Amino acid sequence: MACSPWMPVALLALGLTGCAGYHLGPTNGSPAQSRSVEVRFFQNATGEPRISEAVAQALRQRLQQEGTFRLATRGEPDIIVHGVLTRYSRSPLSYQPSDVITVRDYEILLEAQVTAEECAGGRKLLDQAVRGRVSVRVGHDEASAERQALPVLAEDLARNITSRLADGEW
Repeated sequence: MACSPWMPVALLALGLTGCAGYHLGPTNGSPAQSRSVEVRFFQNATGEPRISEAVAQALRQRLQQEGTFRLATRGEPDIIVHGVLTRYSRSPLSYQPSDVITVRDYEILLEAQVTAEECAGGRKLLDQAVRGRVSVRVGHDEASAERQALPVLAEDLARNITSRLADGEW
């Protein structure tokens, strides 16, 4: 089969139009890392120990990876993110096949009321409830399974918070 002289031009045109909707950098229109963010520890109203530290660490890591903002390590930040961890709950997902009372898998839900404020002027950029979830296979030790799932739960919450911050309309 003979190759048409227009084939390379058609392939180039197809390749260029395939990426027409994609652009590099933040999705909210601001330049990458043009604003600094300070992440404060979230107040823990859930009674679940060590969760505030895990959320703060995961949120800092996620913000660094995402690239829209830069972490404020010194000086005055542009934005301060803080909040209250309001709900930590377990819901059964599945039960042991031979025992309909014993739970095999749980879904753990962590909810936070998240606030992001500009330092100059105090304008609230974000003030809403955000959730994180994780599924946990219980095994023989439920406490150990939950403890091992805590970083994954914190990461899911951090991913959802970062998404709302990065895609904000400000």
